[in-house]
Amino acid sequence: MAARDQSLLIVEDDPALRGYLASALGDEGYVVQQGQDRATALACLASVTPPGLMLLDLGLPPAPSAMTEGLAVLEECLRLAPATKIIVLTGQDERAAALEAVRRGAFDFLVKPATVATIIQALRRAELFAGEETRMAEAGEARVHLTARLAEGPKEVAAAAEEQLLRRVLAETDYNIAETGRRLGMAREHVYYYLNKYGIRRPG
Repeated sequence: MAARDQSLLIVEDDPALRGYLASALGDEGYVVQQGQDRATALACLASVTPPGLMLLDLGLPPAPSAMTEGLAVLEECLRLAPATKIIVLTGQDERAAALEAVRRGAFDFLVKPATVATIIQALRRAELFAGEETRMAEAGEARVHLTARLAEGPKEVAAAAEEQLLRRVLAETDYNIAETGRRLGMAREHVYYYLNKYGIRRPG
């Protein structure tokens, strides 16, 4: 089981899928809340401590094929809890909706059916960025600024942003792996994983 206590809200109208994800991600150490529509999602968001992460199905009742309810939840979440990292879930033929969600502020999107391993990877990437933004805020710095080519899709943009963040922190720590891991809230082995993933080597 992963050593984490990150809060996670799953908003999904399919009770079987919602329960399965809640159980699997709870086993990974996430503190899971569940919602099945806009009203239950907003009730969780309005709590004293809103969730740090959200998995949001864009197709919610009463209009599960229109995406309007999911996008409304996204916008309300960003208003009530702007620090929450939102990963939207979409169907195979809903790329336009996913792009719109990212344009409106979603952190990432996954196409259903997504494996638990894929979801965990996306959640951990979101945690990485949230941790860096918190560190910067505590240091009195502006929130992390990342650049990406406009022609790229959300997946490519997320990977580029991930690589930029890692390279930035490595440079700030003079490629000290332990300190880089501490700043990003990652174990040393995870830092090495990303170094290998992006082919990053210490200069010189």
